[in-house]
Amino acid sequence: MKYDTIRWKNDKVEMIDQRLLPAKTTYVSCRTDKDIYSAIKTMIIRGAPAIGVAGAYGVYLGVRRSRAKDWKGLKKDVDKTVKYLAGSRPTARNLFWALERMQGIVNDNKGRKVTELKKILLDEAHRVLAEDKKICRVIGDNGASLIPKGANVLTHCNAGALATGGYGTALGVIFSARRKIKRVYADETRPRLQGARLTAWELAAEGIPVTLICDNMAASLMAKKEIDAIIVGADRIASNGDTANKIGTYNLAVAAHYHKIPFYVAAPASTFDLSTSNGKKIPIEERSGLEVKKIGAEYIAPKNISVINPAFDVTPAKLITAIITEKGIIRKPNRKKVLGAIGGD
Repeated sequence: MKYDTIRWKNDKVEMIDQRLLPAKTTYVSCRTDKDIYSAIKTMIIRGAPAIGVAGAYGVYLGVRRSRAKDWKGLKKDVDKTVKYLAGSRPTARNLFWALERMQGIVNDNKGRKVTELKKILLDEAHRVLAEDKKICRVIGDNGASLIPKGANVLTHCNAGALATGGYGTALGVIFSARRKIKRVYADETRPRLQGARLTAWELAAEGIPVTLICDNMAASLMAKKEIDAIIVGADRIASNGDTANKIGTYNLAVAAHYHKIPFYVAAPASTFDLSTSNGKKIPIEERSGLEVKKIGAEYIAPKNISVINPAFDVTPAKLITAIITEKGIIRKPNRKKVLGAIGGD
């Protein structure tokens, strides 16, 4: 990858403003937890793993100027920052995983000086980023074994380097299997067009043949036997394997099941929420209706029309052929298999 989705540079967090892609590659600087909150909320940065990395850095930024005198005081400030950042987006499990990890590192270092604790928090955020890059590579290599030679692969939304600390989950599999892939079909992914703006851009930049399609074309391509496999990312996976991902994913899974096409989900262990028993209990973010009524500054619908705009839908585990993780491949996922693969941590 010739760019950093998110990085620590000159004592601040820098991240690509994904709202401006593919027209402009512009980095936004974040110096406070409020900057991180805003970046997540407004989708300057998006994608569950990338949001997790941003959240980890946000905890450090929220307390680096803390005037706490001791461990107890800093812990109070950390807890306050975590609560604040947790309100930025509700569905992405990786955000809460990262925030809990940062809280845990403070709890594990009781008695340390405040200056030491701040350094430990920054080091831990660096570690979250570095680990994510390595994990995505492993996910990619694990998933590549599932892709047949000469395959046409369909993907939805963006689960590439832009959605992670680097490399990607669903696109990570495609990158690792690039020599076997004939073509990638990228859904445009209404209403924010992540497939058109981000996935098509990433794949083209890597020299992988990619064709952009409207979301409502996917089933017709399946019927024409133009699709050999479907691979998507995830924002939260329940303990039974039910998976929340960008709205429209469920449509693909149903169509894939009918056409007997393998449907794969690629995600790190940090995306699994073992405390949530099934997909019905996953919180689904409802976003502004303006995202549907407008493209850019232009209205494409009556201004006063009512809109339903959930950011995600849930695909039942029974429609998923396999979930690809850094810990291995969970085929025909169910609670027993998920807990066996992920529940050891």
